[in-house]
Amino acid sequence: MRFSLQASAALILAVAVTSCQAGDGVVMSRSASVAQAQVAPPLPLEGSAWDAAGEFALPAVPPGNYPGLQNVYRFSDRIITGSEPVDREALAQLGAWGVKTIFSVDGKAPDVEGAEELGLRYVHVPIQYKGITDDQVLQIAKAFREYEAPFYVHCFHGRHRGPAAAAIGSVALDGLNRDRAIAEMRHWCTTAKKYEGLYLTVATAEFPTAEETAAYDFDFLSAQRFSGLREAMVTLTRSWDEVKLIRKNGWVESQDHPDIDPLRSASTVLQHLDACSEMDETATFADDFRAWLTDSREGTGRLVELLTDCRSEPGVDRSAELELAYDAVAESCLECHSVYRNR
Repeated sequence: MRFSLQASAALILAVAVTSCQAGDGVVMSRSASVAQAQVAPPLPLEGSAWDAAGEFALPAVPPGNYPGLQNVYRFSDRIITGSEPVDREALAQLGAWGVKTIFSVDGKAPDVEGAEELGLRYVHVPIQYKGITDDQVLQIAKAFREYEAPFYVHCFHGRHRGPAAAAIGSVALDGLNRDRAIAEMRHWCTTAKKYEGLYLTVATAEFPTAEETAAYDFDFLSAQRFSGLREAMVTLTRSWDEVKLIRKNGWVESQDHPDIDPLRSASTVLQHLDACSEMDETATFADDFRAWLTDSREGTGRLVELLTDCRSEPGVDRSAELELAYDAVAESCLECHSVYRNR
């Protein structure tokens, strides 16, 4: 069955959403945590989970953005979600907010040492964009139930995987209804439609009971490190984000990001793509994957050439050529992700 706006409005009144400032300065997106209750059953979907998330009306609540922390939402007094803390200053900000446990679901190994120096504990359960496995749902629920709150849950940008994990915590720990949990992902965190698997997990997965998580024997790690293609892609993504920032600034150095050098960032992306192409693991993938990888290498190589020319001849406008090369790389990545990452 579908969820009516009437039912949504009634639940909104019951939960009493606010956008007022919490005492620690973080915008409180939702009222204080609901006392732990029985986990809500899976939703009876007729269409996509993303569509169902759109049927639950929520007031607009803008994200909080702080030095080193973006897309921050305080879901409840026990769960905050946002982007990866980029430095020690960002970790210190989490400590100032009262966070006790930082929960990363990103592929990059977190700064455990920096967190521990500030009295913060890290839990690392990397998940993928295509969805969350049953074992990972069990691990995420167990961590929320057994580690010390408040939690700060993050992926890389704080928009997709982190909010999905935080939604699992909201359902398992705070007793939140699932239709609202996926609505918060969509309306507030802007979790993308293409990550239907994340929505489906929160909406329909069988969540463990408190007894089941207590009986589950699992040794959590503060940091997990990967190798091969997965590790390369985690690092590559961060360098490509730097290229995006440079493009946004007209292909020149940005005063907002003086540490980012356009040529160095593009060259780093190319180095990672070259390394990926030479891995034995790459040979096990289908032809389409290898073709998209080749296209990305060629486009990035062209970016490096053009940015090298920009440095040697600063008065020549190469923005149109740079845009063409950038678009070629972006398109090949998008097509590859649609097959190998998003579903």
